Amino acid sequence: MPLEPSSTDLRWPATGPRDAEVAAGPARLAVDLRGGALRELVVGDWHVLDGYVSGTVPAGRRGGVLLPWPNRLRGGRWSWRGRDLQLDVVSEASPNAVHGLVTAQPWQVLDQRPDAVTVGTAIEPRTGYPFRLAAAVDHTLTPDRLTVTVRVRNDGDEDAPFGAGMHPYFSVGAPAPGDVAAAELTVPARTALVLDGGLPTGERRPYDGAVGRVGDQAIDTAVTDLVRDDDGWARTRLSGPAGALEVAVDQAWTWLQVYTGDTLPPDQRRRSVAVEPMTCPPNALADDVDVLVLAPGETWSGTWTVSWTPA
Repeated sequence: MPLEPSSTDLRWPATGPRDAEVAAGPARLAVDLRGGALRELVVGDWHVLDGYVSGTVPAGRRGGVLLPWPNRLRGGRWSWRGRDLQLDVVSEASPNAVHGLVTAQPWQVLDQRPDAVTVGTAIEPRTGYPFRLAAAVDHTLTPDRLTVTVRVRNDGDEDAPFGAGMHPYFSVGAPAPGDVAAAELTVPARTALVLDGGLPTGERRPYDGAVGRVGDQAIDTAVTDLVRDDDGWARTRLSGPAGALEVAVDQAWTWLQVYTGDTLPPDQRRRSVAVEPMTCPPNALADDVDVLVLAPGETWSGTWTVSWTPA
């Protein structure tokens, strides 16, 4: 069949990258409207987020919003009030449902100012997740801090179970694969979930968050019993040649996943540390651990921040 000739009467969808961008002093933030992800955060010449090129699909869910569950769900199978549900899984080689439903769908700008932007999307009912949620993420930037608030509303007509998370990778001056060995890390947690293939075994163990120099440690750990300061916030600290970061979560986030990128593609491996705020652990929907439930019309929100001090 011959190729169709070009015509100004034909219409095509926009294919160019779509970011929402804000700035404050030396800090610049780009939010990807495909998936609502934190694509880029640059302070001067320091790429605080180990992000990705505009218009591409990143490995490892970089910067992603994780709704209506974070992390892995074994076999994509779970039950809710007598209903057995089956979500789509990644592949035969990785037969789990991973990181929710929104990282590949369009988001829209709901509100924007020079230093702040809110983006949102809807989670429609489907096989494996028969609930309707509205999601919004508020981003506020100052010269030394990014504040992120995730908001969820049940727009359906029955109770909706869910979990939430985000997946930022932080760089402290280790742009080459393997360079994260020089980073220093402190995680505010007392308990780790024992994982096998990223999924819980049913065991927990005491956790010493004074990790210190990362060195050759391969870290992919879900932790809880967060150690909180007097204001109720738990603070992870990460430092390296570029400077120091503090990732703080409010009381809505009861879990963190810390990951040094050991299973990423070779050109991205071990060059940053993911510090992932989560409301629940891996396999939470199936295990019914720390699952949040919203009545129709009810809302939930959780806030986290990252602040920076350049070297």
